[in-house]
Amino acid sequence: MTNELSPERARQVLEMLTAGGAMDGINTSLALRLIPLAKELGDSDLVNRLLDHASIVAEDDVERGWARFEGMKILNASINSLLVLAEEAETTEEGSALAAAIHHHVALLHMSEETYDEARAIATRSLRLREQLQDLNGMAYGLALLMMIAKKQQDFDTAIALGTERLELVNKLGNPMVQMEAIAELAHCQATIGEFEVARELYNDSLERAVELGSISGQLVARWGLADLAEIGEDYETAMLVLSDLLHAYMAEDIPAPQQVKVRIEALTQLKRAPKGSGEGQE
Repeated sequence: MTNELSPERARQVLEMLTAGGAMDGINTSLALRLIPLAKELGDSDLVNRLLDHASIVAEDDVERGWARFEGMKILNASINSLLVLAEEAETTEEGSALAAAIHHHVALLHMSEETYDEARAIATRSLRLREQLQDLNGMAYGLALLMMIAKKQQDFDTAIALGTERLELVNKLGNPMVQMEAIAELAHCQATIGEFEVARELYNDSLERAVELGSISGQLVARWGLADLAEIGEDYETAMLVLSDLLHAYMAEDIPAPQQVKVRIEALTQLKRAPKGSGEGQE
């Protein structure tokens, strides 16, 4: 749920802001920020009301452009239609941020269609616009997207270069959660090209941050990666211990562990119990 509000509390907030004539005091920016919340609650009528209101109270072409963009996303507009809006935004004064956001969204659409060359080109355009604006948070998102595209294309050298640049940027921004995620993603790329010791150091770094932040999802990613590395080295006992620690972390939070964790621990347990020389192919 957006902003980690419970559904009940989210609905109360929306009703307070939009009931009766309250919506008259909402500007375009706030209306657009409330739309994702209304969508999560499944209130399509309110989504449409907010979208209409955002367009009506828009003070300039840029605000009207943001409202059009949100509406086009809801209607699953075509890539060509979105690119036309992006071109219009780039020719509008102070429209570069909108153009960058549209290009980023279009790159995601291309990636979903597995047209990765187009995705990379358009994501790069979005990143360049954000660089011109010195939008550091936007640049971090752009680098993450380009890294994801490079991984899809099996271009791990480029993915590592992008991931390293992203990590340097998020370190400047000082967001611990994003730092944790960026380190883990970089670790995965290093492991993929066989740099196992580098990957292990990065996963351990990410794990330490996850524990400090109390992020169970961060622990899942880091410990799963460490277990992979242990299995690659045929150190099945360490792999099982790492995953057992993960299971205990879920229990400590009173959260059900993913079934995949339990299945993998059981498989490792059976592997440890198997007598040496009893693998497949033995007569």
